[in-house]
Amino acid sequence: MAGKTVNSAIALLVIGNALALISDVFIKFLEAGAPVFQYAFLRCVITLLVLLPFWRHIDTSKAFEGARLHFIRAHVHLVGIICMVYALIALPLATANAVFYVAPILVMVLSVLFFGERLTKLSLAAVIFGFAGILVILRPVDFSWAALGALGSAAALAINAVLVRKLPREQSTAHKLFLNYLMIIPLCLALALWEGAAWSNAVFVSAVGSSIFILAYNVCVLMAYKHVDANQVTSAEYTGLIWAVIIGWVFFAEVPDMWFLAGSAMIVVPLLMIGLQQRRIHLRATNHELADTRYHAGSAEGGASERCNSSDRV
Repeated sequence: MAGKTVNSAIALLVIGNALALISDVFIKFLEAGAPVFQYAFLRCVITLLVLLPFWRHIDTSKAFEGARLHFIRAHVHLVGIICMVYALIALPLATANAVFYVAPILVMVLSVLFFGERLTKLSLAAVIFGFAGILVILRPVDFSWAALGALGSAAALAINAVLVRKLPREQSTAHKLFLNYLMIIPLCLALALWEGAAWSNAVFVSAVGSSIFILAYNVCVLMAYKHVDANQVTSAEYTGLIWAVIIGWVFFAEVPDMWFLAGSAMIVVPLLMIGLQQRRIHLRATNHELADTRYHAGSAEGGASERCNSSDRV
């Protein structure tokens, strides 16, 4: 399954999102009060070790090009990891993941603020309904530090998604990931030492499992988007919420309530509509190009036919 067709790309995204949820499960199995900074440090080290076989994809002649922006993104990513751990430990799996899906909405807002992009009516509706969906799911009455952690993780994802536009375009994904984790190792180590927690085998297992499965998710996503247009398959990303409900129910006996279902619909449905709108625009553009190609091909054939007829008359 190489993702060379739309169906295989969709299948890769569905599988990839399932793998991402398994990564979350490794974190959720941690007990409340687990050493979060120790987890963050171990995850960074393990991810770097996993990335070592891909060192050939790193341009060593420009290893630290864009270092300042990489440094900022890396530490935003660290904040996102810490927030994610707090959220996943305390919140139901599906609830945390529903809030994580606010990241694309935050990307729209940040793109307007920092790049002067304009929102369409549908995009504006997605922003409004998305934030309303958060309120429905989390309900201010039940608001907690874990809920704030989920929002913090979504915000970190959004900020990094916007900042990635400014990174050197020629850098490979492996190069970007390697710098990202390398640059936060010192702070992770300092925080882990400050935390002063005893070594935990449970944290180590969690870090190994979550690192491997989230990298497997990234591989699936890269393969899915390599050969097909994003607007044709991106809606499959939202199957992650379905996986979250299923896995949360099976492993943690978490049953979503009506608040969760209503809020999730408010977040996801507008985003799906944007994806479908982009797909229709792409299809119209493609059909126009095909029609234009056929028109010009027909004109050329007609011209050649006329020249032949003229020769016959002579």
